[in-house]
Parts: sequence; structure tokens; C-alpha cells
Amino acid sequence: MPDTLDLELGAVAYKVVRDITAVQPGESVLITVDSAGSWKVAEELAKAAEALGAKVMVAYHSTPVGVGKVAEPYLPDSLKAAIPETDVWLELNQQWLGYSSPYEKALVPPGRTRYLCLCGLDVERIVRFFGRVDLAAQDTFQNKVVDLTRRARKMHITNAAGTDVRFENDPQRPVLSELWCRTPGAHFPLGQIAWAPIEDTINGTIAFDGSFFAGGPADLAPLAEPIVFHVERGTCVEITGGEEAKIARQWLDSLKDPGMYREAHICYGFNPGAKPSGICVEDERIWGATEWGFGHQGIQFKAGGVSAVSHLDGICLNSSVWQDGEQILDEGRVVHPELIPLARALGK
Repeated sequence: MPDTLDLELGAVAYKVVRDITAVQPGESVLITVDSAGSWKVAEELAKAAEALGAKVMVAYHSTPVGVGKVAEPYLPDSLKAAIPETDVWLELNQQWLGYSSPYEKALVPPGRTRYLCLCGLDVERIVRFFGRVDLAAQDTFQNKVVDLTRRARKMHITNAAGTDVRFENDPQRPVLSELWCRTPGAHFPLGQIAWAPIEDTINGTIAFDGSFFAGGPADLAPLAEPIVFHVERGTCVEITGGEEAKIARQWLDSLKDPGMYREAHICYGFNPGAKPSGICVEDERIWGATEWGFGHQGIQFKAGGVSAVSHLDGICLNSSVWQDGEQILDEGRVVHPELIPLARALGK
């Protein structure tokens, strides 16, 4: 018997494998999914890759406690060995393996493997993420945001929950538009634009009011009240808030790595189909949100990156953003004159 969105899922899986990751006949495709992830999505991606002539393996395994390097003790050796030996890695894990040792072996520096993070996406989410989005229009919009951000030096971001943070950009660092996965390296679903500001210039408060993902007990979504990071020169020096802030602070302290308090990157969320769901990959792409990462910093953000035992992501909803004094977002709405018509083409 057919399941809900069966036809749409088949089309989306083909779109992801053929168009976004550009899988070629004879390539090796590894799909990883833990026991908390969506087997149905993994199965359809495998079928699409097989239909395109790829050599496909699906690795199904128990769900780790924690993410990144914290997840490694729970992984079978066979999986650790397989990740660096594939052309395309599609990750559906709920507890993601990004920044783990096998991830770094495969992708730091990029060599053979094209990695696409689809962590936590079930049938309904992956259909909204990819199937109902005009890829060409999305690409045009994101490229314009990248252009504006790359030219901006001084940034200011606020939101109603208490975010009020300022920083400067380094024009030599990349601004990454996440949509395609056609070259070796780490790639993420469409609707996100990411970069690393000059760390020593980041000062102010970052109030996470959407969700907070740090692995283990500190995956907190939706948040009952904001978790507030007080940042000085790129380092979180204090965490305030209620009970969830206490949980976050205790978990981060338990990792015994001061690097977990260092800012790693910032992202815009611009996926027209994303909505609050408690899944990191979706929440950080909610239209008009900004997302901050702390801890491990990948080499895609700056030469060398910065190593840490794990990584956290927190979402600030309905953000207002100024670039060199010019406003581009007002409480999550696009207000820059060059972006307004491009957002309308995406139904926003």
C-alpha cells in the first residue's frame, strides 16, 4: 500500500540525487541513517541513485548519544572506514556525524567525497525542502544575498528575544550559499547562507529563541524561553536564561573543551518551505532566522578552521539585520530593495 507523499518523495529523491548532487554512473554513493532517522527517505534516495547507475550502500546503525566526535564511540568500525571511501555521502542521521573523525578524514581537506547533510529530514520535510522549491529562483535569490553580505564590513543583528550583536566581516573569507553539492567537500540543504565573521569583533548578546542543538540532553526544541549567550571578542563568557539555559551550560561544561564556547559561524535562514519543527537542519533554515554555530569550525569557513570536540547550533527567529547601516531584514521580512522582487518569486 502507498504511504503519504509516496509519489512526491520519489520525485524529490531523484531531484536530490540527479540535480543537486549530480550523481554519475559508476560513482559510489553511501547513505547513512541512524535508527532515529527516516529509513523511507534513505530507501528512496538509494533507488534514485541506483537508477542513475551508481553503486549504492545504505548504512543503518544505532543512534549515537551526542554528535560529532562525541558520537564516535557508538559507530561501527565498518562505517568509519566506509565514509572516506565514497564519492557521495548523503547523511540522514538524526544525531549527525559532521565534524567526527571519519568526516574529517573524508572532507578535511576536500578530496573525493561530496557530502550532503540531510540530517533529520523525514518524508514530509524533504518534500517541502526540495520538491516545492524552484531551484533556479532560489539560486538567484541566494546569490544576491551572498553578494550583499560579501561587500558588507560592519554588521548588526537584533531580534525581539534580546539578540543585539555587532561584528565585522573579513572580505577574504568565503560567504557560502548552500544549494548545490557538485564539488568535493561539505554541503548543506538549500536555504542557508553561511560565513565566519572576524571572531575578535563579535560582541553583544545572542538570544536563541527558536531551538538549540548541542547533542545529548542539550538538544532543546522548541525552546520554552530564550537561551542567551553573552559574547565578548567571539567567545561566550556567560549563558543566562531559565532551566534550558542551565541544561545547555551543564552539557557544554561536561564536554571539558573551552573551544565549545568559541563562535564558529553565522548563517541566514532562507528556505521558503522551512518551519519550526525541532529538527536542526530545518529550524536553521526558517525564513528570516539567523543561526549561530559555536565549537568546531570547518575549513570551509576559513583556512585551517578551529578544532573542538563537538559543535552547537542555535536559532534566533525573526531577525533584523543591518549591513554597513543598510537594513536587509526587518523582523524576518526581506526589506532590501534588490531582494524584495527575488523573495516574491519564491512566494515570500
